[in-house]
Amino acid sequence: MRARLGRDFGLLWSAYAVSTYGTWIAFGAFPLIAVRVLHASAFAVAFLEAAGLAVAAVVAFSLGPWVEHRAKRPVMIAADLVRFAAMTSLPLAYAVGVLTYAQLLVVSVVSGTAGIAFTAASGAHLKHLLHGEHLLVANGRFEGTSWVATAAGPPLGGALVGLLGPVVTVMADALSYLLSALAVLRIRGSDVAVRRERAGDPRRSGLPGGWRFILSDRVLRRLFLNSVLVGGLIMATAPLLAVLLLDRYHYPAWQYGLAFGVPALGGFVGARLSPRLVNRYGRYRVMIVSGRLRALFPLGLAFVGPGAAGLLTVIVVEGLLITCMGVFNPVHATERLRRTPADHTARVLATWSAVGKLVQASLMVGWGLLATLTGPLTAITLSGVLLLATPLLLPTRADMSAPRPAEAPGGLPAL
Repeated sequence: MRARLGRDFGLLWSAYAVSTYGTWIAFGAFPLIAVRVLHASAFAVAFLEAAGLAVAAVVAFSLGPWVEHRAKRPVMIAADLVRFAAMTSLPLAYAVGVLTYAQLLVVSVVSGTAGIAFTAASGAHLKHLLHGEHLLVANGRFEGTSWVATAAGPPLGGALVGLLGPVVTVMADALSYLLSALAVLRIRGSDVAVRRERAGDPRRSGLPGGWRFILSDRVLRRLFLNSVLVGGLIMATAPLLAVLLLDRYHYPAWQYGLAFGVPALGGFVGARLSPRLVNRYGRYRVMIVSGRLRALFPLGLAFVGPGAAGLLTVIVVEGLLITCMGVFNPVHATERLRRTPADHTARVLATWSAVGKLVQASLMVGWGLLATLTGPLTAITLSGVLLLATPLLLPTRADMSAPRPAEAPGGLPAL
């Protein structure tokens, strides 16, 4: 039977869905604008990608306590409006002929920082809205939505770019944030915020507070190290795989899109299966098996070659990887919320997201240099080999059965 999670969750889910689709429709728009409109060099395009991630992450370290002691819905609305204004500035500047590379970089940083604030606030609000098994169902729906958007967004965005240019897709992304803000505005239930005197405690605030809490819980610590390293190693190879397929093997653009659009549907399947698998086998077994498999399959990319066989290899490998991620991620996200008291949720999520982005940016630069020295296929293979060791960081059964950290005294006031 389909779980009923309530009207407020439906609106929160709608906000997430519309902004996620907007983001994936505009996927690749910034590099296209940099290359085709601003005639930027390859290094400038790579710097735009890495610097946007890194600077947004550094700025976001201070967002945890700021989000924590504020009502979450106004934070989400403000984050969406900031992203709407930032993205809208690009087509406006383009229309009057004043668009610059510096503006692209600033918009990338501002939108990335606002995205971290939205993620932290929405995660805390989700924990306030739902409890128990409903959290897993909700995270499964978010995960499924993300993978469907990943599959459908880039082809649709590519068609828009072909017809109207990359600036139009940026405007579509901007409008998605405005629609997201309107959805959050319609949520009518109670809100949640940490009392200011608790958030003001210097021992519990900012990066040290979020980082300290993650390190204090063995399950969170191991999940954090595993997810950050796996995400960083996978993302580090994404630009290299693009160079390999498009430049070395001369895949047509439509085949490149097919190679990543079709496998994303596996993420939707995995997300739908995740709650059922947990109900049947338990969350620990599902987490461990899917976590191990998602570290195994990327090594298959070492066997990618030109032609139809190479295309089929990419589709199969990415499809298996993403299906396992679709199963793993809702269990991981639910366990993270389960083990984090409500008065720590925003700062923990902000720290998690910020460190993850920093690691991704660092590994993207490092693997880019490695590929320059050894070739993209060698660098991709090394990433696959290193991923084989990441399951060692997953929690053990004894870790998972340990009691959760106690809720802090005083709790949270409903607003």
